[in-house]
Amino acid sequence: MLRSGRPILAVPPGVDSLKGRRVVVAWKDSREARRAIQDALPFLQQADEVIVTEICESTDAAECQKRLRDVAQYLARHRVTAVAERVRPVEGTAEDALLRVVQDESADLIVTGAYGRSRLGEWIFGGMTQSLLTKSPVCCLFSH
Repeated sequence: MLRSGRPILAVPPGVDSLKGRRVVVAWKDSREARRAIQDALPFLQQADEVIVTEICESTDAAECQKRLRDVAQYLARHRVTAVAERVRPVEGTAEDALLRVVQDESADLIVTGAYGRSRLGEWIFGGMTQSLLTKSPVCCLFSH
């Protein structure tokens, strides 16, 4: 994934098709997340609903909301019309909070950046990418 130079679509066991009707964009203000949105535009343009969400501390909610509005405006300029913005507080781990959004919204695709930390940091501390690869019940489009 780190060296492919292309987005990776991870398909969990038991999933045999991808409709891409309800897509959750897991936003973090990073190069990887911006790349993921760019790479996913064909999926996002065909989706019935796109939910852009950021998992953030409650003290950062206003800044998170501002970033999400910027993402929504960017997507609107690229003919992604069904964009909802959600700021979710961290309850437990960020990974669990994101998977709750996916479940609550009945999403069938997650779009996210991959491996924002160094390999060593990911190995020591874990991370969103590894958790989604092992726990996500829906397809994930990753970009690095």
